[in-house]
Amino acid sequence: MTDPRHTRLAELLIGYSCEVQPGENVLIEAIDIPERFVRELVRVCGEAGGRPYVTLKSQAVWRALMQQGDAEQMDVIAAYEAHRMREMDCYIGLRGNANVSEWSDVPADKMDIYEKHFWKPVHQDVRVKDTRWVVLRWPSPSMAQLAQMSTEAFEDFYFKVCTLDYAKMARAMEPLKKRMEATDEVRLVAPGTELTFSIAGIPAVPCDGKLNIPDGEVFTAPVRDSVQGTIAFNAPTLYQGVTHENVCLRFEGGKIVESSSSQRSHLEKVLDSDEGARYVGEFAIGFHPHIHRPMKDILFDEKIAGSIHFTPGQAYDEAYNGNDSRIHWDLVLMMDKAAGGGEIWFDGELIREDGLFVVPDLEALNPERLAG
Repeated sequence: MTDPRHTRLAELLIGYSCEVQPGENVLIEAIDIPERFVRELVRVCGEAGGRPYVTLKSQAVWRALMQQGDAEQMDVIAAYEAHRMREMDCYIGLRGNANVSEWSDVPADKMDIYEKHFWKPVHQDVRVKDTRWVVLRWPSPSMAQLAQMSTEAFEDFYFKVCTLDYAKMARAMEPLKKRMEATDEVRLVAPGTELTFSIAGIPAVPCDGKLNIPDGEVFTAPVRDSVQGTIAFNAPTLYQGVTHENVCLRFEGGKIVESSSSQRSHLEKVLDSDEGARYVGEFAIGFHPHIHRPMKDILFDEKIAGSIHFTPGQAYDEAYNGNDSRIHWDLVLMMDKAAGGGEIWFDGELIREDGLFVVPDLEALNPERLAG
């Protein structure tokens, strides 16, 4: 018997996120995903008139490829995967993982080859630009452990979060988009944080379940050289298989000039990936009503109610500030009372305090309103 939660999620991905139309090609890339859900997604896609194409992958196999591979090999893999991606109208990336640290021992030079010769030419240059796409994690015991929950409780949480009424959220976030596009200076204040930057002239993009599941943010980007001050992130972050605690960045003229974390040498290696890695490509405000604490999975953590994230690396085309990089590292600052509180100011006006919006037109984004 098919789990009805699987059907609801499949229908959301096909009908809402990708809006699959008859005759469209849909690539389903399933990495360590139960076949029963992939089959259900294929069925729902077919019933919508789409043409599903399926690739089954393994994180452990990719680890082996990266460890043994070289740039020429990754170029060949990228060539045929990019060719296939160009034939697609939609892409659904289902990403499971029995061990979230599976890639933690991949050497930095091998990870650099993977990102430069595979990830960027396939995903950043083709998939992101040329398809309607959505990506999501899949609940696993490994994720449940990170969330410090039982497997069963985490699965219930996962499906509650992922099948939210995103159409309602989309309506509620429109005033925030308008405010961000009318704003010049943003000021962030929190313990260890005093940061200012401009977002003038850069579009604000609402994220309402069309690209990521779960979703719940509006993002833009800072004017590249405008970032000044210090930001101390209080959510742990997992990047390239390495966990960082207490990342702190100091900016001058938009550039990261000083940094620290529990894994400082790895942090410095990432920030030295290329020239754009020390500049910021994204600023976003998160507000998913059912996500309240970090679990070291960025697709969830960047949507935490009352949070923001600030991203060294590549800017998205939709909110492009001129910054290019092979990396895109979302770092999360929780600003609710339980995390120490904080304030967001737009052009001298207090917009959010201690994780709650305090201006009438944005109150519909507060958890009790969105969840109701």
